[in-house]
Amino acid sequence: MKRLILPAVLLFGVAFAADEVKPAAEAPKEIVLFNGKSLDDWESVDVGGSGVVELEGGLMIINQGENVSGAIYKKAAALPMTNYEITLEAKRLQGVDFFVGLTFPVGDLKHCATLICGGWGGSVTGISSIDGFDASDNNTSSYQRYKDDEWYAFKLRVTPKNLSVWLGDKQIIDEDIEGKKIAVRPGPMESYLPLSLTTFNTTAAIRNIKLTPITEKK
Repeated sequence: MKRLILPAVLLFGVAFAADEVKPAAEAPKEIVLFNGKSLDDWESVDVGGSGVVELEGGLMIINQGENVSGAIYKKAAALPMTNYEITLEAKRLQGVDFFVGLTFPVGDLKHCATLICGGWGGSVTGISSIDGFDASDNNTSSYQRYKDDEWYAFKLRVTPKNLSVWLGDKQIIDEDIEGKKIAVRPGPMESYLPLSLTTFNTTAAIRNIKLTPITEKK
């Protein structure tokens, strides 16, 4: 009986077909937290003297109050608690204190921190609190210049090991959090857990709030 000799090209094709072809992994889909059309997913919180949160021209407007003002995202429990990024754009319309107070979960709904942008007179930027130290007093603290009525883009990245923040294309926070105590500053901010946007004695406009799940980089 004659042996059947297959051409090398055919043999390569058979071997290739036998291998399992794995589909490319899909990129994580971003979740729009605020689409500029409605505040239905947000709940305004008044801690006493808080300003009104309203929709105006496709923007979330957090009006100046005598205390912390802001709103909580009502569907936070359905979002990732770690390995995620939040991006947003914000500008200060009037006031002299923080125009972005982004409170966010770090691992679970009860352990949260707040990214403060423009605090302590208008420039201090950092995360409150780490090991009991506020944004003005820990390693994440820096002074950034913010002009009124000018848009600024922020990106926050949360992983089990690290908190990172970018202002535009510039990374301004890169903080190792392993073994550290993460919590919001005691007081009014405790009423804005687990995911919220706030201001203090300041009016701000905010747009394009999105959350994207990520894969932690080793």
